[in-house]
Amino acid sequence: MTTRFAEPMSRLIEELRKLPGIGTKSAQRLAFHVLRSSDEDARALAHAIEQLKRHLRLCSICNNITDVDPCTYCTNPTRNQRLICVLEEPTNIATIEKTRGYNGVYHVLHGTLSPVNGVGPEQLRIANLLTRAAALAAESEPSEIILAMSPTTEGEATANYIAHELHRAHPALAITRIATGVPAGSDIEYADEVTISRAMEHRRTL
Repeated sequence: MTTRFAEPMSRLIEELRKLPGIGTKSAQRLAFHVLRSSDEDARALAHAIEQLKRHLRLCSICNNITDVDPCTYCTNPTRNQRLICVLEEPTNIATIEKTRGYNGVYHVLHGTLSPVNGVGPEQLRIANLLTRAAALAAESEPSEIILAMSPTTEGEATANYIAHELHRAHPALAITRIATGVPAGSDIEYADEVTISRAMEHRRTL
């Protein structure tokens, strides 16, 4: 027999089930945890969610999640603005930063190409990457775009597509791909600092 909950509890469980990795049982445990929490803790959680939605946005330059626009990476005068590391997700930035060996800026795609799931170039933040590349190519100083997508099937397809588009539009622009220090089929977000450092150090020209 299906367990029935009061309507407010059922509504919260249903909303929690929409979160990635949260099934019905997990949603129920979280909902009952909220119920058992103090009114102050429940209000703090609701306020944190509201503030996140109200104040966070995408950087108009690199698409990173930020509360200021442009983000602190794009406006930092000590970072090399002519070195752009292209990543799948905003969470990948912390992985690169942990190496303490990269001093360029970033560009976040918010996903990878996946025709099976209906994700094409138009669904990713590729158009403004091409705009940034055009600005770099128009100047005479050396510049480089590093493609740091995870070495999955989708990541490789995305890197190849972007490399092709960049080479076609700007043949003289240096385009590199991170080396295979990151194991094939794995996610860059879970790689350790040494692995990422080696991958960045031994990136290859495309």
